Amino acid sequence: MIPFIKMCASGNDFIVINNMDHGIRIDPSIVRRWCDRKRGIGADGVLVLEPSSHASFKMRIINADGSEAEMCGNGARCIARYAYLKGITDRIMSFETLAGMINAEVIGEQIKIQLTRPTDIRLNMKIDDYPSVHQINTGVPHAVLLVDAVDAIDVVSLGRAIRYHQAFQPAGTNVNFVEVIDESYIKVRTYERGVEDETLACGTGSSASACICSILSKVSSPVRVITKGGEVLTIYLKQAEGNITSLFLEGEANVIFEGGIS
Repeated sequence: MIPFIKMCASGNDFIVINNMDHGIRIDPSIVRRWCDRKRGIGADGVLVLEPSSHASFKMRIINADGSEAEMCGNGARCIARYAYLKGITDRIMSFETLAGMINAEVIGEQIKIQLTRPTDIRLNMKIDDYPSVHQINTGVPHAVLLVDAVDAIDVVSLGRAIRYHQAFQPAGTNVNFVEVIDESYIKVRTYERGVEDETLACGTGSSASACICSILSKVSSPVRVITKGGEVLTIYLKQAEGNITSLFLEGEANVIFEGGIS
């Protein structure tokens, strides 16, 4: 029996597995079966704790389709709270990801993480009929499009077209549609690569959207992000000369239930 915890952050749900002793074999077919919402546990992905030689632990993020992601902001919040609840780390910790080192602090159900410094910023790219697509990497690649009314957008069809567009190949990209409410609030809907659908929230996508809006002088820190699931995430950032020099993401991470996989 493999013990697991089902966790949720901003509507993103994950199966969390402790593999600190490397005793569990995890491959794409197993992950696809676990994440299946009709025949398995159901989740957007699997988070795996593994040992690290230079941090509290290493986080692996495996998407529902079996592909491995470099980073996941909502997943990072979940795994930080898991590690603290299970006594693996103290309240303040650092852990390794494919995107780099992540620092985190647990404050009750609120988790604040410091993301890696954003890279690959490109503004106003013309992608087919879209004259102003912005690109940024907040641990994973994101495209950001500002729209007038985000609730009117067909996120799945438009998101999928941009996600697979040749401009973002071979890796593809996550796609965020952003409505600026005022200088403190934005509303974001995200098509997630690996899930291949709209999700209720995306931590790195919310962060990417806040960064682009800040660079475009649409908002100022802290930025509150209203997600599809209704939760409000808080993004703290610092900007200099068109670059983001510091980036934090804060929001809740909750335990849904615990179980075992035979």
